[in-house]
Order: sequence, then structure tokens, then C-alpha cells
Amino acid sequence: MTRQNKILMAIAALMLVGVYLFPIWSISLEAPQYPEGIGLNIWVDTIEGKQPQDLQNINGLNHYIGMKPITPESIPELQIMPPLFLLLILGGLAVAGWGSRKWIMVWLILFVALAIVGLADFWLWEYDYGHNLDPNAPIKIPGMSYQPPLIGTKQLLNMRTTSMPHIGFIFALISMGLAGLTWWRAGKANISKSTEEKTATSEKKGQVNPNTLAGA
Repeated sequence: MTRQNKILMAIAALMLVGVYLFPIWSISLEAPQYPEGIGLNIWVDTIEGKQPQDLQNINGLNHYIGMKPITPESIPELQIMPPLFLLLILGGLAVAGWGSRKWIMVWLILFVALAIVGLADFWLWEYDYGHNLDPNAPIKIPGMSYQPPLIGTKQLLNMRTTSMPHIGFIFALISMGLAGLTWWRAGKANISKSTEEKTATSEKKGQVNPNTLAGA
């Protein structure tokens, strides 16, 4: 790869630092008792309320409908994700230093696979919280579940719930895009180089050797 492409790949890897600096996902709830809204920010290693008391208030609401309390320290994914992203950053920097187009694609495939697994796991987490309800909950509505949407807005009783990617997720998408761009640029450069080499070879073969002419 060219020096520019190596730098671009290094930037792609370093963009993932953003997942440590900003939330990855956001869940917001609007209800008559909370007209200003409450919500959760999901970080790479924890879950916090958007406001200091939001997590406590949401757990209080969940108690009435039989949902388990959200306790970040009991969620194993929040322990796994930080080292996984660190490995992606270090791996991306190694690929940039090595300068191999093939390994850019390997890195991208691993990254996309982890993203898909992460989104599927998040959906399963929401499903578990929304469906496995305490049968002794104060409020019981037969057939009702309270799973938030993965992406978008959903009405749950008197609560309007919105689930959307946050800034950290955008950093991850930019990282993927830059790595894909680097792979494309490196391929384009390889094609140009191959074409130039073939042209030079053809021109060389087409030249007449002056010594041969002199001997004739």
C-alpha cells in the first residue's frame, strides 16, 4: 500500500477510540409522569441514565410491570466489549503498518461480524428484559410484552420508547467506511501499477535492438 493508504487505515483504526469516549446506543422513554423524558445511554462498558436519576426511575417503572432491574455490572457483554474494541484498534494499526490489502478485508470482515453479533445480542437482551416478566408483578396484562425496539420507536402502554444509535456507533461506522475506502484505493493503485508494468513490458518488447541491426 502507499503511504497515504497506510495513514488512512491507521485513522480508520483510531476512529474506534470514539466508542470509549461517547455512548454507543441510546434508549429514550416519554410518559405522562415524565413529560421531560427519561432515558439510558449504553456505553462500551456500562449503562447510565441520561440524567442522574434516570436509571433508578426506569428500574422503578420496570418493577411495576415485572421487568428485571437493569444492573450494568451483571451484564457480561459490558465486560467483553472494551477488550474486543481494543483488539480491533491494535489489529487495524498492525494492518496499516504491514500495508497488506488482503488483511484490510480480513479486518473489515471481523469488524462487521462482531457488529452483527453485537446487534443480535442486544436484541436478545431486550427480548429477555421485555418478555421474562415476574408473574407476581403489580401490573399484569395477559399477552403483553415490553421489549423496546432495536431501532426506532414503539408504544409500550403509556410509554413511547425510542431506541437509536449514539455518537460512539457513528464513530464505528466511520471506521468501517474509512477501512473500506482504503481497501478500494489500494486495489485501484494495484490495477494502475499492473497496467503500467504491462505497458512498459509491451513497449520494451516492441523496441528493436540496435546491435542486431548493426550486425545485419
